[in-house]
Amino acid sequence: DGKPVTAADFVFAWRRVVDPANASEYAFIMFGIENAEAIVDGRLPPDALGVRAATPRRLEVRFERPIAYFDRLVAFVTFNPLREDFYTQHAGRYGADAEDLLFNGPFVITEWAHGQRLRLRKNPEYWERDRIWLNGIHWDYITSDGGAVLNLFKDDRIAVAGLDSETMKNALEQRWRIRRFDDGSVWYMEFNFREGRITRNWHLRHALALTFDTYEYINRVIAIPGYRPGKTIFPAWLQGQHGLLRAEIPPPEPKVDLEAAREHLALAKAELGLEVLPPLVLLTDDSPTASKSAEYLQSLWRDTLGLDVRIDKQIFKQRLAKMTSGDFDLVAAGWGPDYDDPLTFGDLFASWNLNNRGRYENDALDACVRRAQNSVDPAERVAAFGCIQHELITDHGILPTHERAQIYVIHPQLRDYVRDVSRDGWAARAWIDAPAAAPVATAEAR
Repeated sequence: DGKPVTAADFVFAWRRVVDPANASEYAFIMFGIENAEAIVDGRLPPDALGVRAATPRRLEVRFERPIAYFDRLVAFVTFNPLREDFYTQHAGRYGADAEDLLFNGPFVITEWAHGQRLRLRKNPEYWERDRIWLNGIHWDYITSDGGAVLNLFKDDRIAVAGLDSETMKNALEQRWRIRRFDDGSVWYMEFNFREGRITRNWHLRHALALTFDTYEYINRVIAIPGYRPGKTIFPAWLQGQHGLLRAEIPPPEPKVDLEAAREHLALAKAELGLEVLPPLVLLTDDSPTASKSAEYLQSLWRDTLGLDVRIDKQIFKQRLAKMTSGDFDLVAAGWGPDYDDPLTFGDLFASWNLNNRGRYENDALDACVRRAQNSVDPAERVAAFGCIQHELITDHGILPTHERAQIYVIHPQLRDYVRDVSRDGWAARAWIDAPAAAPVATAEAR
C-alpha cells in the first residue's frame, strides 16, 4: 500500500510467533533468540523476546547462544514482517482472503477462490517494479489429478505441468522436453509413539524396516526418474564441513533380511503380550503416487510378515490434521528444507518440535540436536549431525523411503524458468516471451 517496511514490523511479527496464545508450530525456529524458549513455555511475556527496533530501519537481535546459520535462517517465511495496524484492523481475519493480506513482493493477490484459483498482479509499489516483465499470473486448476493437469497443458491452458510415472509416458509419446528438479525433500514412514500404540515397540519397527527394499521401491513402485533411495533424514545434496555431508557422515546401507524380520516380529508379539497383532493404520495422501506406494507397503507387510495394514487415504489438509491428533500407526510423510543448514532436517524429531507428529522422544537425540544448535565449530556440528543420524536410524524413529525429484514440462514460450529448493518444494522465477498484457496460467499437482 506504499507504506515502508520498518524494523517494528519484524518485532511485532516475531513476538506473535513465540506468543504461546498463538500455538505456532514454528515457534521452535526462534529458539536461540534471547528468551524465545522461555516465552513459548509461558515463563516470560512475548515482549521479553530479544529483538528491538533500534531505529525505523535498524533491527537488533540478541542471542542466548551462538546461531551459526542465523543469516540463512531469517530467509524463512516465519521471520517475515507483519504490520501491526493492518493486522489489528482485520480483526482475526488476517490471511483469510485476498483483501486480508498485505504484500511487499513483486506480485499481489487480487483474487483467491479457495481450492480453485489465485489471480496475481504486478505490485505497483514494488521497489524493482520496472524489472518485472509479467503483468500477472493466473494460478488455476488446483487439482491432484495428474491426467487432468496434463490435458490442460496439452490445450495450452497452463504453462507448467508436473508429471507422475503415468503422465510421463504420455509426455514422452508427445516428444515433449521433460525437465527434472531435485526438490530437496526426504520422505519416510513416521511411526506413532503415543501411549497404547504398538508401533512404540522397537522390535516391530525393526521387523518392518528389515522387509523394506528402498531400491525396489523407487525403481518399481515410484518409477520416476531422479528419485534417490531413502537412507537417512539428511538428503544427499546437503553440505558439511569440507564437502557433502553424506560423505562426512555416511549413513548405514539399508538391509533386507526376511528371516531376521520374522524373528523380530515374534519378539515384538512376546513383548506386547499378543499372539496376533491388531491391524496397523497407514495414513497417506490421496495422490496417485501416494496410493500406489501405500498399496505396495500393504502387500509387502502382508506377504512377508502376515500383518494386516489398513490404508487411510486423505487429502493433504486432512492428513496433517490426523497426524497432529495422532490418528495413525504409520504415516507416509516428508520434509523439505526451511533454511540452508542441515539442522532444518536434524531437529525435526527433537521432542520439543511440534512437527514431530508421531511424538518420538529420545534423550540422546535431543542432546545431539542441542550440540548442533549451540556450536559454531563446523567439525563439532558435523559430528552432532552424525549423532542425530545414528540415533534416529538405529532406533527406527523413522523408516526412510526416498528422496524426491520432480519431473515436469513447461510451455515453449516460458523462458528463463528457474526452480529453487524451498519449503513447499519449489519456487519459480520466469518471464514470458509474449505480449505483456496476456495473462499466463500455471498449475502443478502437489
